[in-house]
Amino acid sequence: MPTKKANAIWKGDLKTGNGTMKVGSGAYEGAYSFATRFEDKEGSNPEELIGAALAGCFSMALSNELDKAGFTPNSVETSADVTIDPGAGAITTIKLVTKGDVS
Repeated sequence: MPTKKANAIWKGDLKTGNGTMKVGSGAYEGAYSFATRFEDKEGSNPEELIGAALAGCFSMALSNELDKAGFTPNSVETSADVTIDPGAGAITTIKLVTKGDVS
């Protein structure tokens, strides 16, 4: 399997600095800051990207398992809620909710 890449640059201190994140394919590049990560301000953050990646992987994997079991996965949609503890700076919970159209 090929290695996928991503890059992040942070400039400045934690609370007043800012950064950019981008994926190796060039399909996404966005800014982030303390405020977008810990204060719910508008913009992206690392946890949002982790949630999107996990939801995408789970939807693809479930679709594959349904197909292998003899079902037709017409669509699989997964949303991710990623909760972070601002005091610890750590992810505490990831909740996936999945719905599908299967025949």
